[in-house]
Parts: sequence; C-alpha cells; structure tokens
Amino acid sequence: MTAQHPEPPAGRSGAPERTRDADRTRAEILAVATAEFADRGYAGARINEIADKLSTTKRMIYYYFGGKEQLYVAVLEQAYSRIRSLEQQVDVEHLDPVEAIRELAGLTFDHHEAHPEFIRLVSIENIHRAEHIARSEALSGLANPALDVLGRILERGWDAGVFRDDVDALDVHQVISAFCVFRTANRHTFGAIFGRDMLDPARRDHQRRLLADLVVAHLTASQG
Repeated sequence: MTAQHPEPPAGRSGAPERTRDADRTRAEILAVATAEFADRGYAGARINEIADKLSTTKRMIYYYFGGKEQLYVAVLEQAYSRIRSLEQQVDVEHLDPVEAIRELAGLTFDHHEAHPEFIRLVSIENIHRAEHIARSEALSGLANPALDVLGRILERGWDAGVFRDDVDALDVHQVISAFCVFRTANRHTFGAIFGRDMLDPARRDHQRRLLADLVVAHLTASQG
C-alpha cells in the first residue's frame, strides 16, 4: 500500500473510525468533484484541480474512485439519488391525490432551484448522449422509484374518478421535469431575450403554483 493510501487499522477497534474517515473523504471528494464537473463539464474537468482544492493528491482520488470516469459516474449517481430519495418521501397514501401531485411538483421545483449543479450535470450528460448513465447499474434502476410514486398517486386519482386515464406516470414526470429544468437551465438566455429572470424571488411563489396548477389542470380535465 502506498503512502497516499489510507493505512488499515492495527486491530478491530480502529475499523469503525477508519470507515467513518473513508466515508467522510469520499463525501468531500464528491462535493468538490460535483462543482468541478458542473462548472467545466466532463471533458473540461481536471482531477488535478479537484485534488488541489482538497489539498490531496490525484492518486488518493483514484484510490477511492478508480479514475475520472468512475468519479463522474459517482457524481451523477449521487445527484440523481438525492432527488429520487426526496420523491419517495411524498405521503402518497394519506394525501388527497390532487394534493399529492401538487406536493410532488413543488418538491421537484424546490430541489431543482436549490441544486442548479444538478441541472448543469444533466445538461452535460445529455451532450454526451447519456453514455455514462447508460453504464451505471445504479442509475438504470433510479427511474423506478420516481415512477412508482407517481403511479400510486395516479391510481388513487383514477379510483376516485378525479384524474383522466389517458396519461401515465412518465407523462407527468416529463411535464414536471421539463418545467423545473427549463426554469434553471435557460435562466440566462430567457432573461436576455424576454427581460425576465425566471429565478426572481419575487415571482417564485407564482412560478411554483403555476407548475402545480398546470399539471393538476391537465390531469383533471375532461378527455376530449
């Protein structure tokens, strides 16, 4: 084992502390790498820059993640896992289906506004035609939780006779994501062309309510 690698403990008593140190180190690397990849893209990001900001070595980062691509995939996995985890916290069973949809739309709105780096990472990965996501087993399974939550809400709405039945969970997810991603990703071009900052705090409540109203209005509209 090289000098840059963490040394194993002498006995069992050191194992929990070593695990905590390793988890903390991984978390610190991921935090800095997230900002680096979001700011510079996959091609422009440099492991040396990440190491310098952490006051560590490139070798140490490779020890924990294996290489630049593996680190980038780990960043994507963490970013997507956060929003999927939040979606699963929606109280689907005890909320009225209309209120549950509003809650989920608002949760996505809040998350995307608070995490613009997530939007940039998604945009960057689309430039790469999702080639890194496609190689991640963890990311390939992350669609299910989001659609499961939406599916349960829709089923309850159908059973209550309040939702139209010609849309599915992926339709609703697409609409909510499109609104939230566009609002952050296109903030600067939209502002330059139309003179409106979509992230203006004074318009935040209006924008958040607009999203929920749009989704609910479509789901509760009569089928033509």
